Amino acid sequence: MARRFSHGLEGDVSRHLTAGSLRSGLTALPDPPRDGGVVHLLVSRGPDHERWCPDALTLDPETGVERDAWARKRRPNPEAMVTVMRRDVAELIANGQSLELFGDNLLVDFDLSEAWLPVGTEVEVGAVRCVVTPKPHRGCGKFKDRFGADALAFVNAPDLRRQRLRGVYLRVLQGGRVSRGDALRRVEAPTP
Repeated sequence: MARRFSHGLEGDVSRHLTAGSLRSGLTALPDPPRDGGVVHLLVSRGPDHERWCPDALTLDPETGVERDAWARKRRPNPEAMVTVMRRDVAELIANGQSLELFGDNLLVDFDLSEAWLPVGTEVEVGAVRCVVTPKPHRGCGKFKDRFGADALAFVNAPDLRRQRLRGVYLRVLQGGRVSRGDALRRVEAPTP
């Protein structure tokens, strides 16, 4: 069953965390899994900041995530087809706000770091095969409005950048259905 959420551009300012709180919170998080990752939330971004959160979505090599804003762009960038973020990092930053507010298509328990998923690495999400693209996933003005200036600086901090706290972009190679609870695994890493 799909849930719908509508969000404005601003989050709850009273829930914005300081840089120190974010860094100490990150230190307290367990290492993300490298084997046996799991999809926890699926999000398709509708018009007017609406979020559609179904139990399953179709990912397609031509149209990206089913009903997502990416396909409605005038010139959709295939390097930014699917957005993925670690669920535990999103929960830390959101500090009680809805995770749908991020707008990332997949929130996962999985190591998204450059060390584990270098550009060109293929991953399976359920039956779907994707590849990590070179486009960096950075916070933007909307992210700052929703989670605060310290959160934006946190996800873009040079000393943390290799962890990809804001997440990664994937391009769909082989489409299919993805469901909440599906496994996520690295299939093939590029040869150095």
